[in-house]
Amino acid sequence: MSVAIRDFPWYSFNLSLAQPTYSIIIPAYNESRRIGSTLERVVEYLRQQKWSAEILVVDDGSRDVTPEIIGRFAAENPEIKLIQNPGNRGKGFSVRNGMLNAQGKFLLFTDADLSSPIAEAQKLFAALEGGADVAIGSRWLDTSLQFQRQPLLRRIYSRAFNLFLKVVMGLNFRDTQCGFKAFTRAAAEAIFPLQKVHRWAFDVELIFLARRQGLKVAEIPVRWGHDDRSKMHPLRDGIRMGMEVLKVRWWSWTGRYRANASVSPRRRGDAEEIRKK
Repeated sequence: MSVAIRDFPWYSFNLSLAQPTYSIIIPAYNESRRIGSTLERVVEYLRQQKWSAEILVVDDGSRDVTPEIIGRFAAENPEIKLIQNPGNRGKGFSVRNGMLNAQGKFLLFTDADLSSPIAEAQKLFAALEGGADVAIGSRWLDTSLQFQRQPLLRRIYSRAFNLFLKVVMGLNFRDTQCGFKAFTRAAAEAIFPLQKVHRWAFDVELIFLARRQGLKVAEIPVRWGHDDRSKMHPLRDGIRMGMEVLKVRWWSWTGRYRANASVSPRRRGDAEEIRKK
């Protein structure tokens, strides 16, 4: 099943009558070598858990056969939906597009390489059910859970970027960049319509927006392993991330987020109501 990108605005969040409990969003760009095995593992796990769930795979203008592979899986597995961006717009854009098309009560995005195994989703969903509005997977709260460590240079860049975020953004989390994050539906409705960053630093913006709106963000240690096929260049993309972070801070100072506040339809009280259902 293929789903076309919605026209602006995307923040209607209309629910179908058969609303799934969980939505799993997977951004994908030129992932033909691993998206098939990823979808097999995710589908198998969701069925083992007997979860009411949907899987939204967002293709970001891939130039290989990624959309065709996803389409074949969608034809054979009704829980899978293919969403296609209008060209290559960035991982953050893909996550946003998936979140704003999702139907679940609890929404999670994960990297296409499953660096954090899909079974770790239980930890994040448990945090949401326990009172958090946003649950972020962390590689650094418990490093013993890392089954494949990053190269030393990447670790140095990661820790330097984390210090930069504490100074510039006031985000006192050990790990903002792990591609494994979950949201209550009300939190997603409040955050994603405001998102402006479409590439590497979008994770930082999401956490910043959550804290800005008084939402409870829980950092959860998860199993994680580095994939040598990562597309991110630590120095080049690290500089770009830094510039995007400064933009987020500037937009906050100049009221760019307040200008869009009217598109956030729910407040935290609604998140509490959803968790009790």
